[in-house]
Amino acid sequence: MPNDRLRNGMLKNGLTASALAEKLGVDPKTVERWVTQTRNPYPRYRHTIAELLNESESYLWPDALPTQRAVQISQSELVHIYPRRGAVPTDLWQRLLEHATRQVGVLVYGGLFLPEFNHRWIATLREKALAGAQVELLFGDPDGEHIAERGDAEGIGPAMSNKILNALAFYKDLRDLDNVGIYYHDTILYNSIYRFDDEMLVNTHLYGTPAAYAPVLHLRRLGGGDLFDSYVASFNRVLGKKRAVWPEH
Repeated sequence: MPNDRLRNGMLKNGLTASALAEKLGVDPKTVERWVTQTRNPYPRYRHTIAELLNESESYLWPDALPTQRAVQISQSELVHIYPRRGAVPTDLWQRLLEHATRQVGVLVYGGLFLPEFNHRWIATLREKALAGAQVELLFGDPDGEHIAERGDAEGIGPAMSNKILNALAFYKDLRDLDNVGIYYHDTILYNSIYRFDDEMLVNTHLYGTPAAYAPVLHLRRLGGGDLFDSYVASFNRVLGKKRAVWPEH
């Protein structure tokens, strides 16, 4: 039985069997067997393929691991849980950013605390983009209905929109960089997501509670786990509804 999920993922990313084989250092016929037959790659190949296709291993090969084992791996992806955002070590945000080389993603309503309290945040984002990392920043639309709802829920009303505009003032100098995308979204955020390659901080949201007082999960992607990738999928769904903050850039 062919693996249609793997086939579609390769097509979506413009990868032929030969191209994928070259990236993995295997014979093209091996890749063809993974696609056309019920052959699962070795774990080291599954992890790399999932990363290349931006899909989870559990999606591409749902039968590769017993359910209980997949659950255990996903649990191991949780590095630490902090009771509130303020309990996250101050240097952890910068350290995760500095270690990222491929991808940085931020999904927030405002996230003003990052550039406001870390004077190296914007400069490091610039360095990462110039070095080839893809930087994607998603902010709540100040005129969107969900921002108004969030402001009312937190008891700050229109101040929520002002916080977003204040945050964007820090990022305006990044708007001309090729590898930086700065966007608005108008979606309900159940979590704020901060991704740094294969590590992530997820700030959960609690109704009526500012994000600063809600728990934060520190996740690290593991081959065969799907907790990290579930949040990546959520980030990508919001990214699909993006609107450029500065369209001319």
